[in-house]
Amino acid sequence: MTLYTKSIFKPASLEDGLRISVMSRHTLNDGKTPDKRITPQTYHQWIQSLAPQPELVGKWYKKKIEWNEFEQAYLNHLKEEDTQIIVKALARQAIETDITLLCAEETQEHCHRRLLAEECKKYEPTLSVVHR
Repeated sequence: MTLYTKSIFKPASLEDGLRISVMSRHTLNDGKTPDKRITPQTYHQWIQSLAPQPELVGKWYKKKIEWNEFEQAYLNHLKEEDTQIIVKALARQAIETDITLLCAEETQEHCHRRLLAEECKKYEPTLSVVHR
C-alpha cells in the first residue's frame, strides 16, 4: 500500500484512502480562530500527537530557527517512546490501507508530514511514499 502526503487544503480524492490530519491545530495563524476551510469532512482522523509542538511551529514560521533545527527537533519528538508507538502503528496500518497524511503546507519540502512519512518507511521499508 501507499502512504501519501498532501496539503489539507487540496481537494480530497478517492485515491487518498484514509485521510489523517497531523496538524497541531485547525486554526488560522493567530492560533485561535478556527480555519473554516478545515471541517470534519476534510479528514477522517486527527492525530495531534504526531504534529510538531506549537512552539516549534511558531519558531519556524517566525524565522527564529532554520529548517534543519526544526527538522531535528521534530524527529526527536517522533523518537519519544509514546510517539514512536503511534508512528509504528501508523506505518503498519499504511501497509494494509492507503493513507494520506495532511497538514497545511502546500508542498512537502519544508513540511513535517514528509518527515513523518519517511519515519514510517523506516519501520515498514516496503511502504511506498508519494507526495502530492
